[in-house]
Amino acid sequence: MTLTEALLAELARRGTRRIWGVPGGGSSLDIIEAAPRFGIDFILARQEANAAIAAMADAELTGAPGVVLTTKGPGVGNAVNGLACATLERAPLLLLADGFTPKQRSWVTHQYFDQRAMTAGVTKGYARADAEAPMAGIIALLDEAEAAPRGAVHLDLTGEAVRRPAQPVEPVQSMAPHHQPEGDAAALLAAARRPVLLVGVEAANATDAAALRRLAETLGCPVLVTYKAKGVLPDAHPLYAGIFTGGTLEAPCVGQADLLIQVGLDPVELILQPWRYSAPILDIALRPHPVRYATPTAALHGPLADSMALLAPRASTWTAADIAALRDTALAALEWQGTGGVSPPDIVRIAQREARAAGATPRVSVDAGAHMFSATAFWQCEAPRDLLISNGLASMGFALPAGIAAAVHDPARGAIAFTGDGGLMMCMGELATAAQLGVKLVTIVFNDSALSLIDIKQQQRQLPQSGVRFTRTDFAAVAEGFGVKGLRAEDPAQYAAALRQGFAHDGPVLIDVTVNPAGYPAQLQAMRG
Repeated sequence: MTLTEALLAELARRGTRRIWGVPGGGSSLDIIEAAPRFGIDFILARQEANAAIAAMADAELTGAPGVVLTTKGPGVGNAVNGLACATLERAPLLLLADGFTPKQRSWVTHQYFDQRAMTAGVTKGYARADAEAPMAGIIALLDEAEAAPRGAVHLDLTGEAVRRPAQPVEPVQSMAPHHQPEGDAAALLAAARRPVLLVGVEAANATDAAALRRLAETLGCPVLVTYKAKGVLPDAHPLYAGIFTGGTLEAPCVGQADLLIQVGLDPVELILQPWRYSAPILDIALRPHPVRYATPTAALHGPLADSMALLAPRASTWTAADIAALRDTALAALEWQGTGGVSPPDIVRIAQREARAAGATPRVSVDAGAHMFSATAFWQCEAPRDLLISNGLASMGFALPAGIAAAVHDPARGAIAFTGDGGLMMCMGELATAAQLGVKLVTIVFNDSALSLIDIKQQQRQLPQSGVRFTRTDFAAVAEGFGVKGLRAEDPAQYAAALRQGFAHDGPVLIDVTVNPAGYPAQLQAMRG
């Protein structure tokens, strides 16, 4: 067995089913040729950062390491944003990059730079396949990617190394670190009458979601979720109280708590505002967080479901009416204050209405930008990872590649990508990828010809308008050029009709929706103060 085959066998054993990337002429070609023998497909993307984001979304949906394949030099450079995204979104991702042999490094300067140094700030680990006992190092590298906090790792592979025989590796049982409980969780819980559950990315899996639901229903208390934890408790559940970002919108709920129970909440998910609450904190997390917004009074660190099972909760004094009022008030604060085009809340609600009417249950991916307030608040999720978003890095250019990955992962469900015009222009070439794959993906563009969130911040500082607005782009026409069905909508009726066409179409569709951005400042004020 060659090193190529041993690597692919190890990835397949861990559950990897796809490699995304843009190949070079070295080790990439060996990987692509051998991958199908191990049940792994190679998917050609149009740019390496987009490939890395698609691979990261794949990892979030499967739980297995995502893999991105690049050439050396510019391929590695292009992939860096996707690596940063995986590390800050806590998703396991392996970069397979072609490299230079020691002999080549003695005389080659073309395309050469220190690839390890370039990715060091955004990855958890690095290995070279020409090291001593390379498979042992590769296995350790993959273990590092999957250990909390999960993230990206980098493996340099030369064409020489991948064709060498692989030495057998004795399996090693890795041990998860053990953390002693901190403080008195039982006493905190016993004293609480109005606890609030704050749920984050670490709980975004079926096992922890089931345990969280049992805990919430025993407590009978409000549950607020981060963007990445949407669906851990279904939006339709009576205990669901809305979104938690560390901002203003959730303050009326969280401010009433006498205990904040954080379940899988990673500080990377919160916005750049000081902690505003004085209630004690019980932190249930995979690991201690070295940098955080507030110090917990007590903590249980380790597998979340196991930690929740140690608790002895009792019913709180919250009522269903209390929670419903808080939820309804938060949603009302995000209603649109503006006219013209289709409002962002309606873009989301009409999309879900028409999907249900068509018998479709698509996952959604959401790009960074002002439109994300409506997408995350008004799209109703039923299970973890029903909604994909870049929150830790908050990278634009996320929704389209992540939506493609979601549609490939589950063709029967398909996907919707909610994206702003600015974010789409950063990854527009992936429309060609969607067309080539024939995926069931509806890309919905909030077209307001601006970087609206940055535009708002410029206005708040009373600065002259500059550098944040675009000339208008006809995205429907661009989509057609890539082989994607392009549609336009300037009012709700046109938009609903376009959605019906989109859900009936066998293949990718883009809907270019005119938005008047006038209502975004009020939404931002409601969300963040």
